[in-house]
Amino acid sequence: MNYRKFIIYQGTIGMAASMIFPFYVLLLKNVGNSYAQFGWAYGLFALTAALSYPVIGKFSDQAGDKILLIIYSWGMAVILLVFPLAYEIWHIYVLQIFMGLLGAVQKNSEKTVLARTVNKETAGNEIGRYHIWTSIGAAIAVIATGYLVDFLTIGSIFYIASIVFAWSGFYMMKMEKSL
Repeated sequence: MNYRKFIIYQGTIGMAASMIFPFYVLLLKNVGNSYAQFGWAYGLFALTAALSYPVIGKFSDQAGDKILLIIYSWGMAVILLVFPLAYEIWHIYVLQIFMGLLGAVQKNSEKTVLARTVNKETAGNEIGRYHIWTSIGAAIAVIATGYLVDFLTIGSIFYIASIVFAWSGFYMMKMEKSL
């Protein structure tokens, strides 16, 4: 996989994620009625991710990272279409479980792509450059989304991020070499 194209892909999904993650708490506020429920939502996300890492790691060695990144992109696109429709706390819990699973897919695949791609002698420099560009993309998305939320609804941000995730899945599909 082309390292530069991978950075573009990761920057794109970082932007899409940054569009919603700082702001989806505002959406959750309309569904839950206690901080304990928010704690459970985030806890289910983290616990699902933690428990799924070993399986995802084995699967990535067999199936390849590219397919997992495509699954992540399209899975997030679908989840973000459903999120604004959630009106009960158990809906949020189910969505958080799916997001935890997909988050683990993304994090594991990101690390394995980097491990398989960068030169060992210059790994620190290459990974540092990788984080610069993906972090800049995420920062721009958070700032821009703050303005968008002022003009649009919270729900519309989920739909825009869904489109960006779907595009990233197509972009990953077009990459010439399977990982």
